[in-house]
Amino acid sequence: MPDHQAKKIIVAKFEDGEDPCCELPHAGHASLFQTEVLTVEKAQRMSEFLGFLADTNRLRILSILANQEMCVGDLAIALEMNESAVSHQLRTLRAIRLVNFRKQGRHVFYRLQDHHVLNFYQAVAEHIDEAIE
Repeated sequence: MPDHQAKKIIVAKFEDGEDPCCELPHAGHASLFQTEVLTVEKAQRMSEFLGFLADTNRLRILSILANQEMCVGDLAIALEMNESAVSHQLRTLRAIRLVNFRKQGRHVFYRLQDHHVLNFYQAVAEHIDEAIE
């Protein structure tokens, strides 16, 4: 069964509203809890995905592509990197489906894959900005 369908539900039932993890009684008849727990396989895939993002240059590329589509040469100039290094990072970002590309003549233009990637990037950047304040 695919991970997005495999959901593990944990159900805990406590007598008289008691919870062995805390001394406070739970309100009303809140003696039944249900929570979805990430499967080990999905957690592993997410960890690997986030690990690919743990690279300064990849994040810098995403910051540019969050604002505009750009070709490898222009990305290299903006990042002060050589085209080969930028292409290498873009291959990794393509492999984890964060960026997409289109060819126009001899040029290859890159952009963020979809709105999920943009939203994710913006949420992380906003979180970091708030933490600095």
